[in-house]
Amino acid sequence: MIALAFDLNVLTRDLSLYLENQVKVGLFGSGVGLSLVLGFSAAYACYYLISVAKKPQLIAGGKKFCQFLREQCPVVSETYYPTFWCWESRVQTLLRPFVTAKPWVSYRNELIRAADGGQISLDWFDNDGSATHPDPTSRPTVLLLPGLTGTSRESYILHMVQQSRELGYRCVVFNNRGVSGERLLTPRTYCAANTEDLETVIEHIQNTCPAAPLMAAGVSMGGMMLANYLGRKGRETCLRGVVVFSAGWDVFECTASLEKPLDRFLFNSYLTSCLQASVDRHRPVLEKLFDIDHVMKAKTVREFDERFTSIMFGYPTNEDYYRDASPIHRLKSVQVPMLCLNAADDVFSPNHAFPVETVKQNPNVALLITDHGGHIGFLEGVWPRQSTYMDRVFRQFAKAVIEQGNRLRDL
Repeated sequence: MIALAFDLNVLTRDLSLYLENQVKVGLFGSGVGLSLVLGFSAAYACYYLISVAKKPQLIAGGKKFCQFLREQCPVVSETYYPTFWCWESRVQTLLRPFVTAKPWVSYRNELIRAADGGQISLDWFDNDGSATHPDPTSRPTVLLLPGLTGTSRESYILHMVQQSRELGYRCVVFNNRGVSGERLLTPRTYCAANTEDLETVIEHIQNTCPAAPLMAAGVSMGGMMLANYLGRKGRETCLRGVVVFSAGWDVFECTASLEKPLDRFLFNSYLTSCLQASVDRHRPVLEKLFDIDHVMKAKTVREFDERFTSIMFGYPTNEDYYRDASPIHRLKSVQVPMLCLNAADDVFSPNHAFPVETVKQNPNVALLITDHGGHIGFLEGVWPRQSTYMDRVFRQFAKAVIEQGNRLRDL
């Protein structure tokens, strides 16, 4: 890498001398302007290649799982080249929904009933045109869990559906209660700690497609819910494998990070307003048990949780809810192969709270950490419209679990 930087510097010097003597660009009557541009470009290229583009760190609790990932998912060993003009964490996070394409997906919606009388909205992509798995009874199924206020129409979900379609798999998107347009039948929504609805959904999918292998992928809060579910269930699950993206491992640290001035302005206030809009949309049902006007005055996610979420799920304090919602406390009980992708610069999930030591003690869990990528960003390429690093991790891991999953037994 040092040699590369030296070569670029020599090239820049030679070009500058040539341009100053031969090219007139109108800046002070010489080629100084273009020379400065070339010099800056070369310096930036050196900085990018030395400090930004790096191989991710793979941490695994067992050699067998680690070796499996390196063989079947080569992306875990490849250098991640973030989009050179927007590699900074907040920029990646903010731009992802706008610069990535939204593949067209036609869903089949299904509403199922929960034990408390509520309803859960599932969006199915059946992939009936699958060439590799034409038999619908045995077609592999991927369960997708969006983030905090996300639905099946989020760009990152649509990209995973597209990847699954190309692999010949079926997808089911689990929309949390009340977020995708369906009516709220009972005064209850969702949270990262409560996995009852997820258990209902997994059981329903298993009963609907009993001969089809099933795996799951969760993003942000969806990943937290999946990790908490696996921690509770141990081996008592039909999931063959799980991949988690940008999960918040310690909710106390996540909220503290989002309450820093700049991040509060850029992200916290917006998330709070989205949560409040969902509550206000179902006010007729929720106001029977909650002071909705008080909830609508919350300024941060923490205040929203104190006034609404922790109360809804019966926690004595918000601290009790945050402790129960933090997946870091349940990772040691996970008994299903789980790959977790996080960016070290994610302001939603600060890297000092990553469960590195816990992962090292569980042979079923692997943690993949990139230096850059932000929160659900992972943009790469000059113009990152069609695919991201996160999409490649999903595709390779899903294929490995479905087609080579037998090698992961008895980790």
